[in-house]
Amino acid sequence: MVQKVKRAKTAHEALSALMRLCARAERSSGDAIRLMRGWGLAEEEAQQVLARLVRERFIDDGRYAEAFVRDKMRLSGWGAYKIASALRAKGVAKGVIDEAMKQATPTDMRDRLISLLTRRMKTMKYKSTADARQKLLRYALSAGYDFSTARDCVESINLGTADDEETFF
Repeated sequence: MVQKVKRAKTAHEALSALMRLCARAERSSGDAIRLMRGWGLAEEEAQQVLARLVRERFIDDGRYAEAFVRDKMRLSGWGAYKIASALRAKGVAKGVIDEAMKQATPTDMRDRLISLLTRRMKTMKYKSTADARQKLLRYALSAGYDFSTARDCVESINLGTADDEETFF
């Protein structure tokens, strides 16, 4: 298998390229480091380029994390666990993540989850209400919501007729 090798860049070229990229969309410092490594930039030069981008406010992990939380919560319907995990994977510091997650209030998260589960119910196939509850619970957990919130939201949804009263929570 042939791998495509990116053209090596100098520190000046990397700085210019990252300034253009950051002007179009928010980037984290981890994103910038990964790009520079792919361009074959030495670690010391990469740190200098990153320091300049941060100093000139092209890159701000706090701003990036806040926008990421807002987008993933409202547009993608992700839960707190999935959002925090994705930010950690992007190289954002734990303190920055914690600060950004403060905008995701439990009430907003709960309302968003109920909306997602209600929409999911319309397309889901199930044999019994217990089966529907299990599928909805798995769906909520895979979206990054904690178990107690997921369970409460699943229980609050009207699943139609109660053909079996058994519950698995």
